[in-house]
Amino acid sequence: MAFPVHRAAAGVRRDPGSVAQALATAFPPSPGVLPPVANGAYVNFSIEPGELVRSTLDLALGRGREYGHAPSLPTSVCVEHTSANPTGPFHVGRVRNAIIGDTLARILRASGAPVTTQYYVDDMGRQAAIITWIWSKPVSDWPEPIRADAAAPGAPEEKPDRRRGRPYPAASAFLKQHPEAAQEVAEVVRTVESGRPPPEHRRLAEEILGGMLASLARLGISFDEFVWESDLLRDGSVGRALDELRRAPHAVREENGAWAIDAATYGLPKESTHVVFERADRTSLYVARDVAYHLQKFARFGRAVDVLGQDHQLHARTLNALLTEIGAPLRPEYVIYQDITVPDGGRMSTRGGSAVWLDDLLDEAVDRARKEVLARREDLTPAEVEAIARAVASGAIRFHIVRVAPDKPVRFRWEEALSFEGRSGPFVQYAHARASSVLRKGGAETPPYPFDPSQLAGAEELGLVRIVSRFPRTVAYAARSAHVHAVAGYAHELADRFNRFYHAVPVLSSGPERASRIALVAAVRTTLANALGLLAVEPLDTM
Repeated sequence: MAFPVHRAAAGVRRDPGSVAQALATAFPPSPGVLPPVANGAYVNFSIEPGELVRSTLDLALGRGREYGHAPSLPTSVCVEHTSANPTGPFHVGRVRNAIIGDTLARILRASGAPVTTQYYVDDMGRQAAIITWIWSKPVSDWPEPIRADAAAPGAPEEKPDRRRGRPYPAASAFLKQHPEAAQEVAEVVRTVESGRPPPEHRRLAEEILGGMLASLARLGISFDEFVWESDLLRDGSVGRALDELRRAPHAVREENGAWAIDAATYGLPKESTHVVFERADRTSLYVARDVAYHLQKFARFGRAVDVLGQDHQLHARTLNALLTEIGAPLRPEYVIYQDITVPDGGRMSTRGGSAVWLDDLLDEAVDRARKEVLARREDLTPAEVEAIARAVASGAIRFHIVRVAPDKPVRFRWEEALSFEGRSGPFVQYAHARASSVLRKGGAETPPYPFDPSQLAGAEELGLVRIVSRFPRTVAYAARSAHVHAVAGYAHELADRFNRFYHAVPVLSSGPERASRIALVAAVRTTLANALGLLAVEPLDTM
């Protein structure tokens, strides 16, 4: 730690260098800390190397799977993420939301917070209505452009999200050119908002959502709760929110009977300051239902985190304005992320049909990972190859996406995602497998791991120990800041440093240091496994 003395020196009107020297000289001895050293206007403190080794390895080996985890906290947290409309399969662009949200929830749990993950199912908007509109007709009655583009039968085992979602892009395009059909969809929206949805409406949404969730499960992503937008209408939550919004200080009743908030004082773009929340026919708009949803969150949780794409930033600001208007007790915290692009560039869109489906991406990842494993290992059974390939594929995609800060775009590249050498999931998994191999060959797969700090005094050992010691505060930082990429960066740094140690320092063939070096490898393996667990990347023992 470097302690700057500039302010203190100015306060006593002395030269900073002399103040630093005086402080370093006068500082009393402290157990485990080396004598401080003055360096210009700073006093530098360092922990005694042996104490660093002892305390770090005691903590990592003693806590095991709990290393990096903090004691329980009282404030409950709701993390809402993904919340993609049930209109078809997940494309790669959507999955960044799910990976960031799931990783953040895991990190928050490790930091001690009671976490509930929620998926908000928008079954009341126009997009869900399009699905109901097209599937309420026999395929033979579909408009020809939609039938020609989307009515081809799929395989018998085709997932429901793909089968039910296939006509969506063509139907969306058709409605732009045919006002009479668009009016039919608008009527479906009205019946849903009035609380009298067509009987197949919820069933279709559940069917598609089930297929979408099966895709996410392949990445280790699941949810604690599902909040259906239509349920907020039925249980009176939307009605209560509308009552509060009508009483808000800047509520305005329009000539046609609609209600709006004049949000000119909230810093929104000029064209967005008139926020209509209730139509003249007394039906609610999406923003009002989102207010109702967040009031429900605030009643149950002490902290609410929403993971949103960059194209939802204006909605987030508008929601905050309306929550302020009604005096809501909290505000959601937002994690805003940028888009994912595929190698040939461009955003992916379900409506436009320009999407790379997540299932297809995962299938290709498994195929590529299988080839990599077979090229490296000829001694594995087919079942072992398949298990490793699936773990590597899922981990490669998750790590490749989460390693980039949310506020930066991700350009998906296979050669980077599945690299066993670069900043990738397989690279970190391989380091864990290498550590496991060392322990296996050393007959030390389970504790205890006795060690002598004095035998871990080399530069490579101490460098590795320093990184292991940083894991708990890395988790705490990521939980506090929602910078989930920090954990991925940490895992890669630890894996990289361990590989350097592995090649530079003998472990199993060493002399008196053997047991202590094995203990260090065990601490590294524990820390890598815990970091990978927060990223939902499987820590493999063999690759």
